[in-house]
Amino acid sequence: MTHNPEGAGHLAEEIAIEQRHVDRVYARLEVIKKEAAEIEAAGYGIARAGNFAALVERDAMVYHAARRRRLLDAEHDGLVFGRLDLRAGEVRYIGRIGLRDTDASSIVIDWRAPAAAPFYRATPVDPQGVVRRRMIQSSGERVTGVEDDLLDPAAAPAQMRIIGDGALVATLARATGTGMRDIVATIQREQDEAIRSPALGVTIVRGGPGTGKTAVALHRVAYLLYADRQRFAGGGVLVLGPSPVFVNYIARVLPSLGEDDVTLRSLGSMLPGIEASRHDPDAVAEVKGSTRMVRLLARAARDNAPGAPDELRLLYRGTLLRLDRRELERLRDTVLNGGARRNAVRPKAAGHLLDALWRQAVEVLGQASTPAREEFAADVAERREFTGFMRAWWPRLRPLDVLGWLADPQLVRRYSGGLFSNAEIGLVTAAWSRLAQDGPSVADVALLDELEELLGTPPAPARPRTDPYMVNGVREVTTHADRIAAGRAVAVERPEDYREFAHIVVDESQDVSPMQWRMIGRRGEYASWTVVGDPAQSAWHGDPAEVRRAREAALGSRRRTEYELTTNYRNSAEIFEVAAAVVRKAEPDIALPVAVRRGGAPPEHLLVDRAALAGTVREAAARLLVDVEGTVGVISTQAARDEVAGWVAGLSADRLQAVGSLESKGLEFDGVLVVQPSAIVKESPSGLRTLYVALSRATQRLTTVGTDESWR
Repeated sequence: MTHNPEGAGHLAEEIAIEQRHVDRVYARLEVIKKEAAEIEAAGYGIARAGNFAALVERDAMVYHAARRRRLLDAEHDGLVFGRLDLRAGEVRYIGRIGLRDTDASSIVIDWRAPAAAPFYRATPVDPQGVVRRRMIQSSGERVTGVEDDLLDPAAAPAQMRIIGDGALVATLARATGTGMRDIVATIQREQDEAIRSPALGVTIVRGGPGTGKTAVALHRVAYLLYADRQRFAGGGVLVLGPSPVFVNYIARVLPSLGEDDVTLRSLGSMLPGIEASRHDPDAVAEVKGSTRMVRLLARAARDNAPGAPDELRLLYRGTLLRLDRRELERLRDTVLNGGARRNAVRPKAAGHLLDALWRQAVEVLGQASTPAREEFAADVAERREFTGFMRAWWPRLRPLDVLGWLADPQLVRRYSGGLFSNAEIGLVTAAWSRLAQDGPSVADVALLDELEELLGTPPAPARPRTDPYMVNGVREVTTHADRIAAGRAVAVERPEDYREFAHIVVDESQDVSPMQWRMIGRRGEYASWTVVGDPAQSAWHGDPAEVRRAREAALGSRRRTEYELTTNYRNSAEIFEVAAAVVRKAEPDIALPVAVRRGGAPPEHLLVDRAALAGTVREAAARLLVDVEGTVGVISTQAARDEVAGWVAGLSADRLQAVGSLESKGLEFDGVLVVQPSAIVKESPSGLRTLYVALSRATQRLTTVGTDESWR
């Protein structure tokens, strides 16, 4: 047995062995794709021939063949990535999808299948029957390398070769691309346990920077869709991240795992037509995120719109009918009693007005001179003065309209009923005074969702159902499979503001405010959950107890299963030591993950005067682009982001990205340049935690540039 041969010949021989199997897999894949296409075509041919006896059975085959063909046609670069050599002599190959040969023997096992679990769970302490675990590295259909872990030396045959220093260590230093990569080939045991957690209830995953929390959450989605596709694809899966930058970063992971029927959203894009990325100052965000806003918004949603008429005057048969402010308020309260939604009960409000006017007409004119209520209502309801009054008194309100009212401190003071201090009222009304110019902030989106819930939507007219196979008035000839496919497409067609997801993933959950938990909870009434976060990275500095209450209300009474990820696979130990020293200033006793790599380049800290700051930042970014093969992130305060982006503009648009401190959450770069770390610390009360996040984004190189070193 050769445990770590240095000769290139042994490596080449092992690569050739794996290449033969990979060639066999891709050849079989082409055959299966061709067979699926032939079955699909044959089914359509028989349908046209009119063989009705076999129509249903054959069309079902067509449907499944078409679905299989689409799966096989998807991107499968690196289709085979793992191999297990077992004690009994069995060899299992692990890949992105499962394939069988003509004799029904398995030539690739889907990574989500139970038979693949030892690839992720076996360890030298508990080898689970695995002697050697091999990671197969590929480019397209060509094997480029192998890395082995020897898990059970005593059971290894003499001729077994062990190549490399271990699959995980070899992968950790690999350059990253512009988007997040999947970790399907290098999932570790503690990660795999969270991925394969029970489908029902709430799975809570905690872990520090670089522990793979986000990757675990996304691979868990792929696993759930594999294990129970009917439930999770039918009900839908929602993955929530903190920012549009983060959502773009993770967008390619699930398609690379063969799953693309998942909704990705940032907290600022939860509502149709709104894409908020602007962050309020921390003090403002804290007030907007508090559940005290619920009472304020509820009162605002019930109140008259500013400038609404406080009197209805209508001339009927020579007699003035009049409803004053008190009567109008009584009618409004009557209509809205029981939690009625304002926009949804607008016709009811008009009916109550007409009732009150009719009763007044009876009192003034007498029963004999007043027509029946229905006749009276039909007459008055069409009058211009009545319809004009209704538009002004009970307008169809958008949440954005109501939020705009709240720029008035007097209104907010009246609605809040003492819940907010004068200072807090000043902060939020000043922020809302710029709503029209700046648009909603990320924190505002949860408030708009709350208002949407309070206001409701007007009843929509029923849309006529269309026949997808009707062309110019002539219905095309269709198969049973066509009709099944069309029916399922209609069944999974969801409204823009869909709220009945089967599974919800909340990433960076430590930053979710109480109001945002309420917003997410409305979409998860029927869902199981995966909640991912790290308390040490929290940027929320409001009341922790209030956050817990809101989170627990959203998650409900579902059973919790918790996992702790303890190993930092991203940072070298030298880089993480810098980040850890920062966060321990805020939390001296906090438990942090252990970085497993040592020997990386030491972090570089540059101290310059203000006049040289811009030039030094550009020079340092350019050096990082030379030093690393992959991506470089330039991280600054939120306020300075655009200015700093200008300093590094034109260096490398495809490899360099300038982001604000809050936007850096969840991202990963080969090289990181942190600009003015002390300014990030001073940016907010949670500045030390935010700087901890920024410093821990780097896999290979870390550089800081600043005009003072107080952060150290």
